[in-house]
Amino acid sequence: MRKKRTNDPEGMRRRVLDVAEEAFQARGYHASSLADLMAAAGVTGGALHHHFPTKKALALAVIEERVAAAVEETWIAPVRAASSAREGVRAVFEAVAAELERQGYVRGCPLNNLAHELSLADADFRTALAGIFAGWRQAIAEKVRADQQTGGEGGTDPDRFAALTVAAYSGAMSMAKTAQDAGVLRECLKGLETVEPSPSQNGSAAKRRRVLRRRTTH
Repeated sequence: MRKKRTNDPEGMRRRVLDVAEEAFQARGYHASSLADLMAAAGVTGGALHHHFPTKKALALAVIEERVAAAVEETWIAPVRAASSAREGVRAVFEAVAAELERQGYVRGCPLNNLAHELSLADADFRTALAGIFAGWRQAIAEKVRADQQTGGEGGTDPDRFAALTVAAYSGAMSMAKTAQDAGVLRECLKGLETVEPSPSQNGSAAKRRRVLRRRTTH
């Protein structure tokens, strides 16, 4: 009888990524040794290095496959599916705060955690992390532009609003992690929601142009 093959390289790769993702978030990249990761994943050094030749390669895979996916699931997809950019932002803040309260502890934003630790450690890490931040901001800005096409957010600068949203969330998660209090997210959301569209901005700019024209023609 032919022996059934049990080799599952893709399953093993996912297991290593699972273990590494958890370790990097709980202890940090530098405090997580390859030996510990191999033991936790139940793989040999040869099997690990077949998929990830170096610890850096493993970390880049975690960033590009797991952290990017977390930002997509938590932020980008909900904002795109929302009725408006502001509704999407509000829903994400509220959903994350509720989930953190349910689990009873705050580990922080996965992207933020690795950005704090790795951005100055290596240019490749910095580039990968910056790319995720850029995609996150772009998704919010694009949603604001879509709102503007349907008559909303007339006085809002899409890129500035996106940058402010990402900064508010990242800062809120850092403070919530330090205080172990998810309520900080709701406080930061309240502050973010005070930044209302300013329809008068376009009118003010037009008024300044009219005044300038009158001055130059008289």
